[in-house]
Amino acid sequence: MDFIKWKSTNENVQKINYQKELDKQIEELQKEGLVPRLLLHSCCAPCSSYVLEYLSEYFEITVFYYNPNIYPESEYTKRVLEQQTLIHQMYFRHPVTFMAGAYDKEKFYEMAKGMEDVKEGGERCFRCYELRLRETAKKAVEGKFDYFTTTLSISPLKNAQKLNEIGMKLAQEFGVSYLMSDFKKKNGYKRSVELSEKYDLYRQDYCGCVFSMRDGT
Repeated sequence: MDFIKWKSTNENVQKINYQKELDKQIEELQKEGLVPRLLLHSCCAPCSSYVLEYLSEYFEITVFYYNPNIYPESEYTKRVLEQQTLIHQMYFRHPVTFMAGAYDKEKFYEMAKGMEDVKEGGERCFRCYELRLRETAKKAVEGKFDYFTTTLSISPLKNAQKLNEIGMKLAQEFGVSYLMSDFKKKNGYKRSVELSEKYDLYRQDYCGCVFSMRDGT
């Protein structure tokens, strides 16, 4: 499928309403009667809940759990199991499967070197977005998926513009379509909280890395 060309200037990126772009893309797919294969990077079960409910109406999804930033390892394992449990519990119109990525924690610490004291939500987080999305793009190419995207934009604490900027850049680099999103729109985050309660999901009290644990974010 054709992928949207990434534009590097902030002016061009800021004009994009990511939710409207997603709505347009879904409308086109429905007109064509297509059900594309989507590789969905997931940060955790609670964030994925609404995204899966929403996108499984239009896509055949493989949830890719790749989060080498998670600390400690027991927390990582807990989140993996919670993700798998949720997929088994939820009803989907189209198939949803699970793929586990490697727990490459050394890659995360190498990436974060020199940025240990950077405030949460800054450059270290942006590099972490790219680390995870880059691996997702690679897997999307290997698995011949039509699209890749991430659940990360559902969080009010995550920078949707930066996520989409990175995703579109990687789409150009790897030649696979990136599904633009801002899943917190249309009450997406609120719905994820409701679904977390419905499925009794473990909702962590920090983003995931040792730095967010330290800073209480």
